[in-house]
Amino acid sequence: MLGAIDRDRYVVIPVGITREGAFVLEDDDPAKFPLDAAHLPEVVDNGTRILWPEPGGDRTLRVVHPDGETRGHGEIDVVLPILHGTHGEDGTIQGFFDTLEVPYAGGGVLDSALCMDKHFMKIALQAAGIAVAPGVTVRRREWDQDAAPARSRAAELGLPLFVKPARAGSSVGVSKVEALDELDAALAIAFAEDDKVLIETGVSGREIEVAILESADGVRASLPGEIVLTSRGFYDFEGKYLGGDGVDVVCPAELTDAETRAIQDIGIRAFEAVDGRGLARVDMFLTSEGELVVNELNTMPGFTPISMFPKCWVASGLGYGDLITELVEAGLRR
Repeated sequence: MLGAIDRDRYVVIPVGITREGAFVLEDDDPAKFPLDAAHLPEVVDNGTRILWPEPGGDRTLRVVHPDGETRGHGEIDVVLPILHGTHGEDGTIQGFFDTLEVPYAGGGVLDSALCMDKHFMKIALQAAGIAVAPGVTVRRREWDQDAAPARSRAAELGLPLFVKPARAGSSVGVSKVEALDELDAALAIAFAEDDKVLIETGVSGREIEVAILESADGVRASLPGEIVLTSRGFYDFEGKYLGGDGVDVVCPAELTDAETRAIQDIGIRAFEAVDGRGLARVDMFLTSEGELVVNELNTMPGFTPISMFPKCWVASGLGYGDLITELVEAGLRR
């Protein structure tokens, strides 16, 4: 995104967050953050500290440098938060910027929090009449006290099962369970990420994704794409971000006009069901019977060159750089 954003239109101030949670001024160098499987990029503490503007006052972003000097870096018009996972797409950082009265692109507090918690996301979708995968929610406390009821409920769902943390992103902690004796190990992996875990029926069908964008003309849906698994068990972290073998990301998907319209309609309905803002990628299954089952919404989907969200908009006629402009402008309008 650093490399693609329109530099004639925007002055970019890159802010990184260290593993310890410190906001630091980063280098404006796209080459510093390649998605290399052998060495994933990391924000290292360089001694700088970001001073965010206070509500109702001067909107200048200030930075305390290692020598103790505080320097202004201009007034902030809008923040583009491109964070995944906890504190990034769960409404936390969105509430932080709301409190500071700093405009930002992407989802708001409610839709971010809802979609980060797959348990409550499914409740919201079901209330809107949108089909979701059958499943049960298991909390660590009940599992530790007596695992038998949870095992029984999981067995009733049938196989295969998918076990996933309720509040993690990027397929972290997700396992596919082909036999019930694999369930305990899968739950242990998921509980390492979250104390609330979903066990869902594996839905048989084509994996379809559609990109949703809030623009000046209203909410729009892209042409749908398809995740084609050739040798990978499911679309995991490596497949999503590192270009791992065994998965093809295809957009546009080979669909009839009626199927495309139905997928776009469900995508927009799902976005509106969670009070969506800015953007989302809606993932669903198209079964052999023609039913559309929504798997999840991502309020800050991947933006790498191999990610479905930008690929679908490029296929729909909106360039990568123009897509970033749309996001920023939507944040400014709000």
